[in-house]
Amino acid sequence: MAARRLPPLLLALGLAACAARPAPPAAPASATPALAAAPAASAPCKNEDDWTESTPPRRIHGETWYVGSCGISVLLIATPAGMALIDSGPAPVAAQVLANLRTLGVDPHAVRYLLASHAHADHVGGMAALQAATGAPVLALPAAAPVLRSGRAGSDDPQAGVLEPFAPVADVHEIRDGDVLPLGQVQLVAHATPGHTPGGTTWTWNSCAGERCVQAVYADSLSAISDDHYRYHDHPAAVARFRHSLDTLAALPCDLLLTPHPGASGQWARLRGQAPLLEAGAGRAYAARARAGLEARLAQEQADTRP
Repeated sequence: MAARRLPPLLLALGLAACAARPAPPAAPASATPALAAAPAASAPCKNEDDWTESTPPRRIHGETWYVGSCGISVLLIATPAGMALIDSGPAPVAAQVLANLRTLGVDPHAVRYLLASHAHADHVGGMAALQAATGAPVLALPAAAPVLRSGRAGSDDPQAGVLEPFAPVADVHEIRDGDVLPLGQVQLVAHATPGHTPGGTTWTWNSCAGERCVQAVYADSLSAISDDHYRYHDHPAAVARFRHSLDTLAALPCDLLLTPHPGASGQWARLRGQAPLLEAGAGRAYAARARAGLEARLAQEQADTRP
């Protein structure tokens, strides 16, 4: 996928630095800001799937920090040139995210970009609050932007009938598949991966710890689930886009896999050192599991329609 310059609207907003540039092979140790030491991360979550249970911030790798809850990921990409937050968690978690930033000594106004995986309340329910605290724009793909602005999923979302609304986000600007958002030497790239939602977005970047850089992938949720009325078989174009998303994800270079629900990629065990943090085939395996889930769902729908 060819990277491209961002639209003129974003350039006019003072984001002219967001021109596509090739990622450097390595970054000096000084590229990672000296954030305050995070508290010991040994205290376990009572429930690692709890969307609102708080947990201390911790460094994942290089410029990449975890500042979310036990059950919902929120990532901080921290560089001397500015910072980005990916996702907000549900509404109650926004305060936890801001508290975690303060723990790390981060001024919320240092956040330049607010980004999202997909526009469901469990992942962006606190985005309006984070925008109020940071003043940063939310950058989203065209299929996600209207949902963020309205706080309500469109009728083309497979889960539309069961989704809770969330606080509308005032300042949302559209980007495109393949756009690059540079933060110093870190290059954040948006990849359209519709399927779980029409506006699903996977983010990749080069995460550097000292002289060692790895390719990080924040792979969006790609589970084929829906409300009681949506049938994937009735939407062949959406299924084709879903399969293309799986191909996209499987082809991405991936050393460090992260996901909106930590359990989907075994994040906590990996952060505890109980499994490898870096694994070259993790992205392909994640895509393969999602593909199996989609095909199983399609097969079940077909079986349910047989006389």
